[in-house]
Amino acid sequence: MQGVLEDALAAVLGKRVALTVAGRTDSGVHARGQVASHPGTSAPAAALNAHLPDDVCVIESEDAPEAFDARRDARSRTYRYRVLATPEGSVFEHNRALHWRRPVDRAALDACAAMLPGTHDFTAFTPTRTGHVRFERDVMRAEWVDEEDDVLAFWIEADTFMRHMVRTLVGTMLGVAAGRWQPERFASLLAGRPRSDAGDAAAAHGLYLESVRY
Repeated sequence: MQGVLEDALAAVLGKRVALTVAGRTDSGVHARGQVASHPGTSAPAAALNAHLPDDVCVIESEDAPEAFDARRDARSRTYRYRVLATPEGSVFEHNRALHWRRPVDRAALDACAAMLPGTHDFTAFTPTRTGHVRFERDVMRAEWVDEEDDVLAFWIEADTFMRHMVRTLVGTMLGVAAGRWQPERFASLLAGRPRSDAGDAAAAHGLYLESVRY
């Protein structure tokens, strides 16, 4: 997204500008509430959209204080991960939700989510080879919500996130909900256990950056 938006800005402004985004997303991840900033005056949203592909859209574009930085000034980010928990898939959820065919213990999912608010060491939920130097994150909200058509959505808000953090949290919680581990094991992972102790990262296409708070 960043590259195509920088190209659109160059076409509208007549010069290239460096774009700063509030949250980085892996390939395949959706961003419904991404925020970006750049030096200089804003470009009209309609003009930018005329240069953007169909899967990228600027909702609003406006001037901000000169020192505003979309990444560093953010106080928290909120992500949602969607899981289609049915034996059969859905063409309408293709590449929009993880299709999970195994049984789901909803009480186990809720128990895991309830452990997350607060400050924890999330070393187990990010790749071992990483540039991160701080592994503690402050979680303000974490819960599983029922959506329509058998979709379960995991919502989480935190000050910042590490690479693959939400996807690995979801993959591990689904392992607990399928009976692979007990909730107590999930609790132990929040104390800085190694990455090998957690589950696999869930697929990228189920993840959405929903909003950024300033």
